[in-house]
Amino acid sequence: MSASASYDCGTSESKLLGETIGAHFDRMVERHRERPALIVRHQGIRWSYGELQGEVNRLAAGLLSLGLEPGERVGVWSQNNFEWVLTQFATAKAGLILVNINPAYRRAEVEYALNKVGCKALIASPALKSSDYLAILNDLAPELATARPGELRAKALPSLRWVIRLGEEPTPGMLNFGELPTRGGNAEHARLAELAGKLQFDDAINIQFTSGTTGFPKGATLTHHNILNNGFFVGQAMRLSAGDRICIPVPLYHCFGMVMGNLGALTHGAAMVYPAEAFDPLAVLRTVAEERCTALYGVPTMFIAELDHPEFASFDLSSLRTGIMAGSPCPIAVMRRAVDEMHMGQVTIAYGMTETSPVSTQSSIDDPLERRVSTVGRVQPHLEIKIVDAGGRAVPRGATGELCTRGYSVMRGYWADEAKTAEAIDPAGWMHTGDLATMDEAGYINIVGRLKDMVIRGGENVYPREIEEFLYRHPKIQEVQVIGVPDAKFGEEICAWIKLREGERANAEEIRAFCQGQIAHYKIPRHIRFVDAFPMTITGKIQKFVMREETIRDLKLTVEKTA
Repeated sequence: MSASASYDCGTSESKLLGETIGAHFDRMVERHRERPALIVRHQGIRWSYGELQGEVNRLAAGLLSLGLEPGERVGVWSQNNFEWVLTQFATAKAGLILVNINPAYRRAEVEYALNKVGCKALIASPALKSSDYLAILNDLAPELATARPGELRAKALPSLRWVIRLGEEPTPGMLNFGELPTRGGNAEHARLAELAGKLQFDDAINIQFTSGTTGFPKGATLTHHNILNNGFFVGQAMRLSAGDRICIPVPLYHCFGMVMGNLGALTHGAAMVYPAEAFDPLAVLRTVAEERCTALYGVPTMFIAELDHPEFASFDLSSLRTGIMAGSPCPIAVMRRAVDEMHMGQVTIAYGMTETSPVSTQSSIDDPLERRVSTVGRVQPHLEIKIVDAGGRAVPRGATGELCTRGYSVMRGYWADEAKTAEAIDPAGWMHTGDLATMDEAGYINIVGRLKDMVIRGGENVYPREIEEFLYRHPKIQEVQVIGVPDAKFGEEICAWIKLREGERANAEEIRAFCQGQIAHYKIPRHIRFVDAFPMTITGKIQKFVMREETIRDLKLTVEKTA
Protein backbone atom coordinates (compact mmCIF):
# COMPACT_ATOMS: atom_id res chain seq x y z
CA MET A 1 0.00 0.00 0.00
CA SER A 2 1.33 3.47 -0.86
CA ALA A 3 2.11 5.87 1.98
CA SER A 4 -0.47 8.55 2.74
CA ALA A 5 0.11 11.97 1.21
CA SER A 6 1.63 14.87 3.13
CA TYR A 7 -1.62 16.80 3.62
CA ASP A 8 -3.42 17.84 6.78
CA CYS A 9 -6.13 20.26 7.88
CA GLY A 10 -6.74 21.80 11.29
CA THR A 11 -10.00 21.34 13.17
CA SER A 12 -11.29 23.14 16.23
CA GLU A 13 -14.37 23.54 18.38
CA SER A 14 -13.67 27.29 18.24
CA LYS A 15 -15.12 29.06 15.23
CA LEU A 16 -13.30 31.75 13.28
CA LEU A 17 -13.89 35.28 14.58
CA GLY A 18 -16.08 37.07 12.05
CA GLU A 19 -15.49 40.67 13.15
CA THR A 20 -13.11 43.56 12.73
CA ILE A 21 -10.26 44.24 15.13
CA GLY A 22 -12.09 47.34 16.41
CA ALA A 23 -15.32 45.46 17.16
CA HIS A 24 -13.42 42.66 18.89
CA PHE A 25 -11.36 45.19 20.86
CA ASP A 26 -14.51 46.85 22.24
CA ARG A 27 -16.06 43.48 23.08
CA MET A 28 -12.99 42.39 25.05
CA VAL A 29 -12.90 45.73 26.90
CA GLU A 30 -16.45 45.08 28.12
CA ARG A 31 -15.27 41.77 29.58
CA HIS A 32 -11.91 42.88 30.99
CA ARG A 33 -12.25 46.63 31.60
CA GLU A 34 -10.34 46.69 34.91
CA ARG A 35 -7.70 44.13 34.03
CA PRO A 36 -4.16 45.15 33.00
CA ALA A 37 -3.87 45.53 29.23
CA LEU A 38 -0.59 47.30 28.47
CA ILE A 39 2.60 47.64 30.51
CA VAL A 40 5.47 49.50 28.83
CA ARG A 41 8.33 49.43 31.31
CA HIS A 42 10.67 51.95 29.68
CA GLN A 43 7.89 54.55 29.41
CA GLY A 44 6.21 53.96 32.77
CA ILE A 45 2.88 53.05 31.14
CA ARG A 46 0.42 50.80 33.00
CA TRP A 47 -3.04 50.85 31.44
CA SER A 48 -6.11 48.73 32.07
CA TYR A 49 -8.26 47.61 29.15
CA GLY A 50 -10.66 50.47 29.88
CA GLU A 51 -7.86 53.04 29.92
CA LEU A 52 -6.34 51.61 26.74
CA GLN A 53 -9.72 51.89 25.00
CA GLY A 54 -9.99 55.57 25.92
CA GLU A 55 -6.50 56.29 24.56
CA VAL A 56 -7.17 54.33 21.35
CA ASN A 57 -10.48 56.07 20.67
CA ARG A 58 -8.98 59.53 21.16
CA LEU A 59 -6.11 58.73 18.79
CA ALA A 60 -8.48 57.22 16.20
CA ALA A 61 -10.63 60.39 16.29
CA GLY A 62 -7.47 62.47 15.99
CA LEU A 63 -6.43 60.55 12.87
CA LEU A 64 -9.86 61.17 11.33
CA SER A 65 -9.44 64.89 12.06
CA LEU A 66 -6.52 64.89 9.60
CA GLY A 67 -8.97 64.11 6.79
CA LEU A 68 -7.77 60.51 6.43
CA GLU A 69 -10.32 58.17 4.85
CA PRO A 70 -10.81 54.40 5.30
CA GLY A 71 -8.43 52.47 3.07
CA GLU A 72 -5.74 55.18 3.08
CA ARG A 73 -2.30 54.21 4.33
CA VAL A 74 -0.58 55.37 7.52
CA GLY A 75 3.05 54.40 8.06
CA VAL A 76 4.64 53.81 11.45
CA TRP A 77 8.44 53.98 11.71
CA SER A 78 9.40 53.44 15.30
CA GLN A 79 10.85 51.20 17.96
CA ASN A 80 8.61 49.46 20.52
CA ASN A 81 6.58 51.93 22.57
CA PHE A 82 3.01 52.69 23.66
CA GLU A 83 2.54 54.99 20.67
CA TRP A 84 3.05 52.02 18.32
CA VAL A 85 0.42 49.95 20.14
CA LEU A 86 -2.08 52.85 20.14
CA THR A 87 -1.47 53.41 16.43
CA GLN A 88 -2.10 49.73 15.67
CA PHE A 89 -5.53 49.70 17.30
CA ALA A 90 -6.51 53.28 16.35
CA THR A 91 -5.85 52.75 12.63
CA ALA A 92 -7.90 49.54 12.75
CA LYS A 93 -10.84 51.39 14.32
CA ALA A 94 -10.60 54.18 11.74
CA GLY A 95 -10.37 51.72 8.83
CA LEU A 96 -6.90 52.99 7.93
CA ILE A 97 -4.26 50.59 6.61
CA LEU A 98 -1.26 50.47 8.95
CA VAL A 99 2.04 50.22 7.08
CA ASN A 100 4.85 48.78 9.20
CA ILE A 101 8.20 50.41 8.43
CA ASN A 102 11.23 48.45 9.62
CA PRO A 103 13.13 50.49 12.25
CA ALA A 104 16.37 49.43 10.50
CA TYR A 105 15.33 51.03 7.20
CA ARG A 106 17.43 53.90 5.87
CA ARG A 107 16.78 56.63 3.33
CA ALA A 108 16.30 54.62 0.10
CA GLU A 109 14.26 51.90 1.83
CA VAL A 110 11.92 54.35 3.55
CA GLU A 111 11.43 56.25 0.31
CA TYR A 112 10.60 53.03 -1.53
CA ALA A 113 8.16 51.77 1.14
CA LEU A 114 6.24 55.04 1.51
CA ASN A 115 5.89 55.47 -2.24
CA LYS A 116 5.12 51.84 -3.05
CA VAL A 117 1.91 51.90 -1.00
CA GLY A 118 1.23 55.64 -1.21
CA CYS A 119 1.34 56.53 2.49
CA LYS A 120 -0.62 59.71 3.18
CA ALA A 121 0.61 59.99 6.79
CA LEU A 122 3.71 58.80 8.62
CA ILE A 123 4.14 58.45 12.37
CA ALA A 124 7.85 58.49 13.13
CA SER A 125 10.16 58.26 16.10
CA PRO A 126 12.81 61.02 16.22
CA ALA A 127 15.65 58.50 16.38
CA LEU A 128 16.71 54.99 17.38
CA LYS A 129 20.27 54.16 18.40
CA SER A 130 22.50 55.55 15.62
CA SER A 131 19.61 56.30 13.24
CA ASP A 132 18.35 59.89 13.10
CA TYR A 133 14.91 59.40 11.56
CA LEU A 134 14.08 63.12 11.48
CA ALA A 135 17.32 63.89 9.62
CA ILE A 136 16.53 61.17 7.10
CA LEU A 137 13.01 62.56 6.56
CA ASN A 138 14.25 66.13 6.18
CA ASP A 139 16.85 64.93 3.70
CA LEU A 140 14.17 63.05 1.75
CA ALA A 141 11.67 65.89 1.94
CA PRO A 142 13.45 69.25 2.37
CA GLU A 143 10.03 70.80 1.70
CA LEU A 144 9.15 69.99 5.33
CA ALA A 145 11.16 73.00 6.47
CA THR A 146 8.63 75.44 5.00
CA ALA A 147 5.46 73.32 4.90
CA ARG A 148 2.52 73.66 7.25
CA PRO A 149 1.60 70.34 8.93
CA GLY A 150 -0.72 68.45 6.61
CA GLU A 151 0.26 70.45 3.54
CA LEU A 152 3.48 68.69 2.58
CA ARG A 153 4.16 68.55 -1.15
CA ALA A 154 7.46 66.69 -1.42
CA LYS A 155 8.96 65.83 -4.79
CA ALA A 156 10.44 62.56 -3.49
CA LEU A 157 7.31 61.56 -1.51
CA PRO A 158 4.35 62.67 -3.64
CA SER A 159 1.60 60.93 -1.61
CA LEU A 160 2.74 62.03 1.85
CA ARG A 161 0.85 64.91 3.46
CA TRP A 162 1.30 64.42 7.22
CA VAL A 163 4.43 63.64 9.22
CA ILE A 164 3.64 63.03 12.89
CA ARG A 165 6.66 62.81 15.16
CA LEU A 166 6.93 61.26 18.60
CA GLY A 167 8.29 63.34 21.45
CA GLU A 168 7.70 66.91 22.65
CA GLU A 169 10.15 68.90 20.51
CA PRO A 170 8.59 71.02 17.77
CA THR A 171 9.80 70.25 14.23
CA PRO A 172 8.99 72.36 11.15
CA GLY A 173 6.33 70.79 8.93
CA MET A 174 5.50 68.08 11.45
CA LEU A 175 2.72 67.49 13.97
CA ASN A 176 3.56 66.16 17.42
CA PHE A 177 1.99 62.81 18.28
CA GLY A 178 0.76 64.17 21.60
CA GLU A 179 -1.40 66.73 19.77
CA LEU A 180 -3.33 64.13 17.78
CA PRO A 181 -5.68 62.85 20.52
CA THR A 182 -6.75 66.44 21.29
CA ARG A 183 -7.77 67.20 17.71
CA GLY A 184 -10.73 64.83 17.51
CA GLY A 185 -14.04 66.44 18.48
CA ASN A 186 -17.63 65.25 18.66
CA ALA A 187 -17.86 64.95 14.87
CA GLU A 188 -14.82 62.65 14.68
CA HIS A 189 -16.03 60.47 17.57
CA ALA A 190 -19.43 60.20 15.88
CA ARG A 191 -17.69 59.25 12.63
CA LEU A 192 -15.76 56.58 14.52
CA ALA A 193 -19.00 55.06 15.84
CA GLU A 194 -20.47 55.16 12.34
CA LEU A 195 -17.43 53.41 10.84
CA ALA A 196 -17.70 50.60 13.41
CA GLY A 197 -20.88 49.46 11.67
CA LYS A 198 -19.49 49.81 8.14
CA LEU A 199 -16.00 48.32 8.21
CA GLN A 200 -15.76 44.71 7.09
CA PHE A 201 -13.47 42.01 8.45
CA ASP A 202 -12.17 41.22 4.97
CA ASP A 203 -10.92 44.81 4.55
CA ALA A 204 -7.16 45.22 4.25
CA ILE A 205 -5.81 46.64 7.52
CA ASN A 206 -2.04 46.07 7.50
CA ILE A 207 0.86 46.06 5.06
CA GLN A 208 4.14 44.43 6.09
CA PHE A 209 7.21 44.47 3.90
CA THR A 210 8.94 41.13 3.49
CA SER A 211 12.71 41.35 3.42
CA GLY A 212 13.79 39.84 0.13
CA THR A 213 17.44 38.89 -0.34
CA THR A 214 17.26 40.24 -3.89
CA GLY A 215 15.13 42.95 -5.43
CA PHE A 216 12.79 45.29 -3.58
CA PRO A 217 10.76 44.27 -0.52
CA LYS A 218 7.17 43.20 -1.22
CA GLY A 219 4.23 44.58 0.74
CA ALA A 220 2.20 41.66 2.13
CA THR A 221 -1.36 42.95 2.52
CA LEU A 222 -3.27 41.49 5.48
CA THR A 223 -6.91 41.83 6.60
CA HIS A 224 -8.66 42.09 9.98
CA HIS A 225 -9.73 38.46 9.45
CA ASN A 226 -6.17 37.30 8.71
CA ILE A 227 -4.43 38.69 11.76
CA LEU A 228 -7.20 38.76 14.37
CA ASN A 229 -7.86 35.04 13.96
CA ASN A 230 -4.19 34.16 13.82
CA GLY A 231 -3.58 35.97 17.09
CA PHE A 232 -6.54 34.18 18.66
CA PHE A 233 -5.52 30.65 17.66
CA VAL A 234 -1.84 31.22 18.50
CA GLY A 235 -2.96 32.25 22.01
CA GLN A 236 -5.33 29.33 22.26
CA ALA A 237 -2.48 26.88 21.57
CA MET A 238 -0.76 28.25 24.69
CA ARG A 239 -4.04 28.24 26.67
CA LEU A 240 -3.80 31.97 27.28
CA SER A 241 -6.36 33.53 29.60
CA ALA A 242 -7.07 36.89 31.21
CA GLY A 243 -4.64 36.03 34.00
CA ASP A 244 -1.63 35.82 31.67
CA ARG A 245 1.05 38.44 31.18
CA ILE A 246 3.05 38.16 27.96
CA CYS A 247 6.58 39.55 27.85
CA ILE A 248 7.06 40.80 24.28
CA PRO A 249 10.68 41.75 23.49
CA VAL A 250 10.27 41.14 19.73
CA PRO A 251 9.79 44.12 17.36
CA LEU A 252 6.26 45.43 16.94
CA TYR A 253 6.75 46.16 13.25
CA HIS A 254 6.84 42.41 12.66
CA CYS A 255 3.98 39.87 12.90
CA PHE A 256 5.60 38.27 15.95
CA GLY A 257 5.06 41.43 17.97
CA MET A 258 1.85 42.95 16.62
CA VAL A 259 -0.10 39.75 15.81
CA MET A 260 1.18 36.92 18.03
CA GLY A 261 1.94 39.41 20.80
CA ASN A 262 -0.67 42.20 20.79
CA LEU A 263 -3.57 40.40 19.11
CA GLY A 264 -2.77 37.15 20.92
CA ALA A 265 -3.11 39.07 24.20
CA LEU A 266 -6.21 41.05 23.17
CA THR A 267 -8.19 38.01 22.03
CA HIS A 268 -7.71 36.33 25.41
CA GLY A 269 -7.82 39.36 27.69
CA ALA A 270 -4.15 38.96 28.66
CA ALA A 271 -1.66 41.76 29.34
CA MET A 272 0.94 42.98 26.83
CA VAL A 273 4.26 43.67 28.59
CA TYR A 274 7.08 45.51 26.78
CA PRO A 275 10.47 45.41 28.54
CA ALA A 276 12.39 47.92 26.39
CA GLU A 277 12.32 49.86 23.12
CA ALA A 278 14.59 47.25 21.51
CA PHE A 279 15.81 43.83 22.59
CA ASP A 280 17.94 43.84 25.74
CA PRO A 281 18.38 40.48 27.50
CA LEU A 282 18.86 42.04 30.94
CA ALA A 283 15.66 44.12 30.54
CA VAL A 284 13.77 40.95 29.56
CA LEU A 285 14.98 39.00 32.58
CA ARG A 286 14.23 41.89 34.93
CA THR A 287 10.76 42.39 33.42
CA VAL A 288 9.77 38.72 33.63
CA ALA A 289 10.87 38.59 37.27
CA GLU A 290 9.36 41.90 38.45
CA GLU A 291 6.12 41.77 36.43
CA ARG A 292 5.64 38.04 37.10
CA CYS A 293 5.17 37.35 33.39
CA THR A 294 3.66 33.97 32.56
CA ALA A 295 4.66 33.87 28.88
CA LEU A 296 7.80 34.95 27.00
CA TYR A 297 8.27 35.39 23.26
CA GLY A 298 11.47 35.45 21.25
CA VAL A 299 13.55 34.16 18.40
CA PRO A 300 16.22 31.57 19.31
CA THR A 301 19.04 34.14 19.41
CA MET A 302 17.09 36.11 22.06
CA PHE A 303 16.62 33.05 24.27
CA ILE A 304 20.32 32.22 23.91
CA ALA A 305 21.26 35.77 24.99
CA GLU A 306 18.95 35.55 28.01
CA LEU A 307 20.07 32.08 29.08
CA ASP A 308 23.75 32.98 28.77
CA HIS A 309 23.52 36.39 30.44
CA PRO A 310 25.98 36.65 33.37
CA GLU A 311 23.16 37.68 35.73
CA PHE A 312 20.70 35.00 34.58
CA ALA A 313 20.85 33.00 37.82
CA SER A 314 19.93 36.04 39.96
CA PHE A 315 16.39 36.34 38.52
CA ASP A 316 13.31 34.47 39.71
CA LEU A 317 11.60 33.33 36.51
CA SER A 318 9.29 30.84 38.22
CA SER A 319 6.19 32.74 37.10
CA LEU A 320 6.84 31.64 33.49
CA ARG A 321 4.65 28.86 32.15
CA THR A 322 4.56 29.14 28.39
CA GLY A 323 5.68 31.23 25.44
CA ILE A 324 6.74 31.00 21.84
CA MET A 325 10.07 30.42 20.20
CA ALA A 326 9.80 31.22 16.49
CA GLY A 327 11.14 33.40 13.69
CA SER A 328 13.90 31.02 12.62
CA PRO A 329 14.72 27.35 13.16
CA CYS A 330 14.73 26.61 16.90
CA PRO A 331 17.71 24.51 18.07
CA ILE A 332 16.60 21.54 20.16
CA ALA A 333 19.26 22.28 22.79
CA VAL A 334 17.95 25.84 23.27
CA MET A 335 14.36 24.62 23.61
CA ARG A 336 15.40 22.16 26.30
CA ARG A 337 17.24 24.87 28.23
CA ALA A 338 14.18 27.15 28.09
CA VAL A 339 12.10 24.34 29.60
CA ASP A 340 14.67 23.34 32.24
CA GLU A 341 16.20 26.69 33.23
CA MET A 342 13.39 29.21 32.53
CA HIS A 343 10.47 27.17 33.90
CA MET A 344 8.81 27.24 30.47
CA GLY A 345 7.40 23.73 30.68
CA GLN A 346 4.61 24.62 28.24
CA VAL A 347 6.72 26.54 25.70
CA THR A 348 5.60 26.14 22.08
CA ILE A 349 7.26 26.50 18.72
CA ALA A 350 5.41 28.35 15.99
CA TYR A 351 6.17 28.34 12.29
CA GLY A 352 4.94 30.67 9.59
CA MET A 353 5.65 33.68 7.42
CA THR A 354 4.41 37.25 7.08
CA GLU A 355 2.28 36.27 4.09
CA THR A 356 0.31 33.81 6.26
CA SER A 357 -0.44 36.25 9.11
CA PRO A 358 2.00 34.61 10.24
CA VAL A 359 1.49 31.19 11.92
CA SER A 360 0.61 28.03 9.99
CA THR A 361 1.78 25.34 12.42
CA GLN A 362 2.37 25.35 16.17
CA SER A 363 3.14 22.82 18.84
CA SER A 364 0.61 22.37 21.64
CA ILE A 365 1.33 22.51 25.35
CA ASP A 366 -0.10 18.95 25.46
CA ASP A 367 2.45 17.61 22.97
CA PRO A 368 5.17 15.42 24.45
CA LEU A 369 8.33 17.44 25.07
CA GLU A 370 10.23 15.46 22.46
CA ARG A 371 7.69 16.49 19.81
CA ARG A 372 7.76 20.10 20.97
CA VAL A 373 11.52 20.43 20.80
CA SER A 374 12.05 18.52 17.56
CA THR A 375 9.15 19.71 15.33
CA VAL A 376 7.16 22.87 14.60
CA GLY A 377 3.96 21.15 15.66
CA ARG A 378 0.87 20.51 13.57
CA VAL A 379 -1.38 22.58 11.36
CA GLN A 380 -3.28 25.41 13.06
CA PRO A 381 -7.13 25.26 13.27
CA HIS A 382 -9.06 26.15 10.11
CA LEU A 383 -5.93 25.90 7.93
CA GLU A 384 -4.65 23.34 5.44
CA ILE A 385 -1.06 22.40 4.71
CA LYS A 386 0.57 20.11 2.19
CA ILE A 387 4.12 19.28 1.16
CA VAL A 388 4.80 19.12 -2.56
CA ASP A 389 7.53 18.18 -5.00
CA ALA A 390 8.90 20.42 -7.76
CA GLY A 391 5.91 19.51 -9.93
CA GLY A 392 3.39 20.56 -7.29
CA ARG A 393 2.37 16.99 -6.37
CA ALA A 394 1.89 16.07 -2.70
CA VAL A 395 4.77 13.87 -1.55
CA PRO A 396 4.33 10.78 0.68
CA ARG A 397 4.57 11.34 4.44
CA GLY A 398 8.18 11.40 5.54
CA ALA A 399 9.44 12.71 2.20
CA THR A 400 10.93 16.19 1.81
CA GLY A 401 9.22 18.87 -0.26
CA GLU A 402 8.02 22.47 -0.21
CA LEU A 403 5.49 23.39 2.47
CA CYS A 404 2.31 25.12 1.26
CA THR A 405 -0.50 26.71 3.29
CA ARG A 406 -4.12 27.49 2.42
CA GLY A 407 -6.94 29.08 4.42
CA TYR A 408 -8.08 32.21 6.26
CA SER A 409 -4.49 33.27 7.06
CA VAL A 410 -3.24 33.67 3.50
CA MET A 411 -2.66 37.33 2.62
CA ARG A 412 -4.74 39.26 0.10
CA GLY A 413 -1.59 39.57 -1.99
CA TYR A 414 1.45 41.80 -2.42
CA TRP A 415 0.39 45.44 -2.65
CA ALA A 416 0.25 46.60 -6.30
CA ASP A 417 2.21 43.56 -7.51
CA GLU A 418 0.02 40.99 -9.24
CA ALA A 419 2.97 39.19 -10.81
CA LYS A 420 4.74 38.50 -7.50
CA THR A 421 1.41 37.55 -5.91
CA ALA A 422 0.80 34.98 -8.66
CA GLU A 423 4.27 33.54 -8.11
CA ALA A 424 3.54 33.04 -4.39
CA ILE A 425 -0.14 31.97 -4.38
CA ASP A 426 -1.13 29.35 -6.95
CA PRO A 427 -4.53 29.19 -8.70
CA ALA A 428 -5.87 26.78 -6.04
CA GLY A 429 -5.12 29.30 -3.27
CA TRP A 430 -2.00 27.65 -1.85
CA MET A 431 0.71 29.94 -0.51
CA HIS A 432 4.10 28.47 -1.45
CA THR A 433 6.43 29.13 1.48
CA GLY A 434 9.81 28.30 -0.05
CA ASP A 435 10.54 26.17 3.03
CA LEU A 436 11.52 22.52 2.81
CA ALA A 437 9.70 20.28 5.26
CA THR A 438 8.57 16.77 6.13
CA MET A 439 5.31 15.56 7.67
CA ASP A 440 5.19 12.43 9.80
CA GLU A 441 2.25 10.02 10.13
CA ALA A 442 0.82 11.98 13.06
CA GLY A 443 0.93 15.26 11.11
CA TYR A 444 3.92 16.83 12.88
CA ILE A 445 5.99 19.10 10.65
CA ASN A 446 9.76 19.36 10.62
CA ILE A 447 11.36 22.25 8.73
CA VAL A 448 14.57 21.01 7.16
CA GLY A 449 15.63 24.21 5.43
CA ARG A 450 14.90 26.79 2.76
CA LEU A 451 14.65 25.78 -0.87
CA LYS A 452 17.27 28.41 -1.63
CA ASP A 453 19.45 27.37 1.36
CA MET A 454 19.63 23.69 0.43
CA VAL A 455 23.18 22.75 -0.52
CA ILE A 456 23.80 20.38 -3.41
CA ARG A 457 27.25 18.89 -2.89
CA GLY A 458 28.41 16.45 -5.53
CA GLY A 459 24.80 15.55 -6.33
CA GLU A 460 23.85 15.02 -2.67
CA ASN A 461 21.09 17.23 -1.18
CA VAL A 462 22.36 18.58 2.14
CA TYR A 463 20.05 20.39 4.57
CA PRO A 464 21.99 22.90 6.73
CA ARG A 465 19.49 22.52 9.59
CA GLU A 466 20.50 18.87 10.10
CA ILE A 467 24.19 19.75 10.43
CA GLU A 468 23.40 22.68 12.72
CA GLU A 469 21.38 20.47 15.07
CA PHE A 470 24.25 18.00 15.25
CA LEU A 471 26.87 20.67 15.96
CA TYR A 472 24.75 22.14 18.77
CA ARG A 473 25.63 18.96 20.69
CA HIS A 474 29.26 20.11 20.93
CA PRO A 475 29.75 21.43 24.48
CA LYS A 476 31.86 24.40 23.37
CA ILE A 477 29.43 25.69 20.71
CA GLN A 478 26.95 28.39 21.69
CA GLU A 479 25.54 29.08 18.22
CA VAL A 480 26.11 27.72 14.72
CA GLN A 481 24.89 28.46 11.21
CA VAL A 482 25.64 26.35 8.14
CA ILE A 483 25.67 27.55 4.51
CA GLY A 484 26.79 26.34 1.10
CA VAL A 485 29.60 28.07 -0.79
CA PRO A 486 30.91 27.54 -4.35
CA ASP A 487 33.35 24.71 -5.02
CA ALA A 488 34.88 23.80 -8.37
CA LYS A 489 34.98 20.06 -7.70
CA PHE A 490 31.65 19.44 -5.91
CA GLY A 491 29.64 22.44 -7.10
CA GLU A 492 29.06 23.48 -3.48
CA GLU A 493 30.81 22.82 -0.19
CA ILE A 494 29.64 23.05 3.41
CA CYS A 495 30.70 26.02 5.53
CA ALA A 496 29.93 26.37 9.25
CA TRP A 497 30.02 29.69 11.10
CA ILE A 498 30.52 28.93 14.79
CA LYS A 499 30.20 31.13 17.87
CA LEU A 500 31.86 29.50 20.88
CA ARG A 501 30.71 29.81 24.47
CA GLU A 502 32.47 32.50 26.46
CA GLY A 503 35.97 31.46 27.51
CA GLU A 504 36.08 28.42 25.19
CA ARG A 505 38.62 27.76 22.45
CA ALA A 506 38.48 25.35 19.53
CA ASN A 507 39.92 24.87 16.06
CA ALA A 508 38.53 23.51 12.81
CA GLU A 509 40.22 20.12 13.22
CA GLU A 510 38.51 19.59 16.57
CA ILE A 511 35.09 20.36 15.08
CA ARG A 512 35.64 18.03 12.12
CA ALA A 513 36.85 15.27 14.45
CA PHE A 514 33.61 15.69 16.44
CA CYS A 515 31.66 15.05 13.22
CA GLN A 516 33.74 12.10 12.02
CA GLY A 517 31.75 8.87 12.11
CA GLN A 518 28.68 10.69 13.43
CA ILE A 519 27.35 12.28 10.24
CA ALA A 520 27.96 11.37 6.58
CA HIS A 521 31.33 12.48 5.25
CA TYR A 522 29.78 14.83 2.70
CA LYS A 523 27.96 16.71 5.49
CA ILE A 524 31.14 17.47 7.44
CA PRO A 525 31.95 21.17 6.99
CA ARG A 526 34.89 21.78 4.69
CA HIS A 527 35.15 25.42 5.78
CA ILE A 528 34.83 26.44 9.43
CA ARG A 529 34.81 30.07 10.61
CA PHE A 530 34.80 31.10 14.26
CA VAL A 531 32.87 34.34 14.73
CA ASP A 532 31.70 36.64 17.53
CA ALA A 533 28.35 37.43 15.89
CA PHE A 534 26.17 36.71 12.87
CA PRO A 535 24.75 39.17 10.34
CA MET A 536 21.16 39.62 11.45
CA THR A 537 17.93 41.42 10.65
CA ILE A 538 16.33 43.56 13.37
CA THR A 539 13.92 40.68 14.08
CA GLY A 540 16.83 38.39 14.93
CA LYS A 541 16.80 36.38 11.71
CA ILE A 542 20.19 35.25 10.49
CA GLN A 543 21.06 36.63 7.04
CA LYS A 544 22.62 33.60 5.40
CA PHE A 545 23.01 35.36 2.06
CA VAL A 546 25.31 37.90 3.79
CA MET A 547 27.28 35.06 5.39
CA ARG A 548 27.67 33.46 1.98
CA GLU A 549 28.88 36.69 0.36
CA GLU A 550 31.39 37.34 3.18
CA THR A 551 32.71 33.77 3.06
CA ILE A 552 33.17 33.85 -0.71
CA ARG A 553 35.02 37.16 -0.43
CA ASP A 554 37.20 36.24 2.56
CA LEU A 555 38.16 32.79 1.24
CA LYS A 556 38.51 34.18 -2.32
CA LEU A 557 36.26 31.40 -3.59
CA THR A 558 35.27 31.20 -7.23
CA VAL A 559 33.77 28.38 -9.24
CA GLU A 560 36.99 28.23 -11.27
CA LYS A 561 39.14 27.78 -8.17
CA THR A 562 40.36 24.22 -7.68
CA ALA A 563 39.26 22.35 -4.59
